[in-house]
Amino acid sequence: MGTRHPSPRRRWLVITGICVLTALVAAAALRSPSPVGHWNSSQGRDEFAEVYAEAFAALPEPERTLDVRTDFGIVRAYRFAGDGDASAPLVLLPGRASASPVWADNLPSLLDIGDVYTIDLLGEPGMSVQDRPIENDADQARWLHQALDGLPEDGFHVVGLSIGGWTAANLATRQPDLIETLTLIDPVHVFSDIPLGTVVRALPAALPWLPRSWRDGFNSWTAGGVPVEDVPVADMIEAGMRHYTLRLPQPTRISEEELGRLGMPVLAVIAGDSVMHDAEEAVATAERTLAPGEGGGTVRLYPDASHAVSGEYPEEIAADVAAFVGRG
Repeated sequence: MGTRHPSPRRRWLVITGICVLTALVAAAALRSPSPVGHWNSSQGRDEFAEVYAEAFAALPEPERTLDVRTDFGIVRAYRFAGDGDASAPLVLLPGRASASPVWADNLPSLLDIGDVYTIDLLGEPGMSVQDRPIENDADQARWLHQALDGLPEDGFHVVGLSIGGWTAANLATRQPDLIETLTLIDPVHVFSDIPLGTVVRALPAALPWLPRSWRDGFNSWTAGGVPVEDVPVADMIEAGMRHYTLRLPQPTRISEEELGRLGMPVLAVIAGDSVMHDAEEAVATAERTLAPGEGGGTVRLYPDASHAVSGEYPEEIAADVAAFVGRG
C-alpha cells in the first residue's frame, strides 16, 4: 500500500490513545460535576490556545473561519479553498482531543480534490464551545447535522478519523441528508470494538495529574512506537488532556444492521496494525455490511499502518479519497 512515511510529526497527527473513551469518561467523572465540557481554569485555556495556534500554523491559510450556532454550543469550522472540482466540499472530523491542526499534513493533498472544511468536535478541547449537555448518540448526531446545515453548501463528502469516524457514521445512520459520501479512517466503535487491553493500557493516560511521560508513552504505542516529544500537535493534545474536562456520553457501537442500511457510498480505511480494534474483524465487518458497487462500500486495508494511518500515508489516503468521490 505505497511507501510508508515515517516522519514523527506526520505519524503523531492521528495518535488517538486519547480516543479510548471508557478511560477518558471515567477520568472526567472524577474531575468536575459540570454537565458540559469545559476548561478547568483560564490559565489552562490560555496555555491551550497558545499551543493550538502554534500547531495551526502548519496548516494552509484558511479562506474563512466560521462559528456555527447549534443547540448544544458553537462549533468552530475552517474553510480552505481547494484546487479540485469535487461535487461538494470535504468535511474533516478529527480524532479525540486533536482538533483541526491534526490535518496539517493531509490538507495539501486533500485540497487537490476540492474545497475542505475542518471542524473542532463539540465537547472536545478546541475552539468549539459546548454550552448544553450532549447526553446520547442522537445528540451527537444532532449537533453535527446542525453545524453542517449552518455551512453555505447543501451537501458534503464527510471524512472522519478515529472517534471522528464514529461521529460521522453516527450522523450517517441518523440524519444522512447532507452526506454525499462517507469516508471512515480507522474508526473506533464502528467495525470492531476497542480491545480490552488497549482500554486498560489507556487508563494512566486519561489521568491528567500523572506525569506527561505516561501519556506520551501510551500515545507512542498507539502510533507504532514513534516518539511524540517536541511535536506541536502533541503539545496541543497534551494541553487539552490536562486542562479540559470532557462531558460526553460513551458512544454506542454502530450495529451491522445500521451499517447495512447506509444509503450513501462508504469508504472504509482500516489500519492493519491498529491497536484500536481487531483489523481482521474490522475488514470482515466492513466487507460484509457495506454492499459493494455503486452506492455501496469500498474497503481499503493498509496492512502495515498503525492507528496513525492518515499521518503515515497522507498521499495514499488522499488518492483513495479522490478516486472514491469521483475526482481521482
